[in-house]
Amino acid sequence: MKSFFGMAALAMSLSLSGQVHADASLDAIVEEEMASLDTLPDRHLKSLLTRSQPRKRARPEVISYTRDWLETQPKAKGDAQWRCLAEALYFEARGETVKGQFAVAEVIMNRVRSKSFPSTPCGVVNQGTGRLFQCQFTFRCDGHKEVIREPRAYERVAKVARAVLDGANVGLTDGATHYHTTSVRPRWSRVFHKTARIGVHIFYRPNIRTASN
Repeated sequence: MKSFFGMAALAMSLSLSGQVHADASLDAIVEEEMASLDTLPDRHLKSLLTRSQPRKRARPEVISYTRDWLETQPKAKGDAQWRCLAEALYFEARGETVKGQFAVAEVIMNRVRSKSFPSTPCGVVNQGTGRLFQCQFTFRCDGHKEVIREPRAYERVAKVARAVLDGANVGLTDGATHYHTTSVRPRWSRVFHKTARIGVHIFYRPNIRTASN
């Protein structure tokens, strides 16, 4: 019986000894981790201790087709695609109303989304440049040097371009991919479907709409 109790006591002693060693090891690990945290910059420590929150989706921009609304927008900037769209709006529609400028921008982006045209704003705007009667936009083949002489007008249309490229849902032209001014009537306008008239521009899309148009 003494042998049994002796064995039990020995087992308990070994167990307690193991627990002491385990506690000592745990204390060492904690001390090591705390020391490593002390070496972190405050901003990194804050990011570790602060629970990350899911990013909130930005609300869609509510557009008011007025110069007052444009004045509230920050100065626009962007890459080559933004510049192509801004320049197209400047040379094609700077004299139009803000609504008319958004409508022209929408046509360009409708072409970008269509399989029938290039897939970038620059590709759409420059399509046919250098080929006689093949330019898609008049300013690219009218024989005049493209110089921005009205910086304030350019600043405004640049904001329009920025808003459209950022995903502003315009929805003014019902899918139009073509337009012309009221002073002309190109042959294609006789067979295309008229979708809207905004300012001095009339907008059209092909009569047969497909998933790519």
